[in-house]
Amino acid sequence: MEALAALLEASALGQWARGSAVAYPVANVAHLLGLVLLVGGIGVVDLRLAGLWRGLPVEPLVRALTPWAVAGLILLAASGSVMFAADAGPMVGSDIFRAKMALIALGLVHAVLFRWLWRRRMASWEADPPLAGRLMAVGSLSIWLCVGALGRLIAYA
Repeated sequence: MEALAALLEASALGQWARGSAVAYPVANVAHLLGLVLLVGGIGVVDLRLAGLWRGLPVEPLVRALTPWAVAGLILLAASGSVMFAADAGPMVGSDIFRAKMALIALGLVHAVLFRWLWRRRMASWEADPPLAGRLMAVGSLSIWLCVGALGRLIAYA
């Protein structure tokens, strides 16, 4: 993994991300915007699925906010790749960075599993959300908030 990180850091992308006066700062701002879109979109959905705001219909809320959360995830991946390329060597050795990557993987698996388990039963959540689904929604929100926190902690490690 270290060799791959060194190659990425030495690549044109890594050199550009480190050498440009605007590349890294713009990527950092884009990363923050991606986090806001992801956690803002999926966070509201997760809170609704967990039982808050029962007056809001579940399915239209999910349809409206999920694409924004996915857009945020894509923006996070693109901007995170630029920031990673700038400093790949030290990042690969960082326990905080590795924990963040593991939680991202867990969050993605969790999202796919959640969709697979609950997609067809979402309409029934209006009246009586199942406890397992509510716990999964809280778990989702917790995972993504922890990913964001770990991302911020990388700067201080």
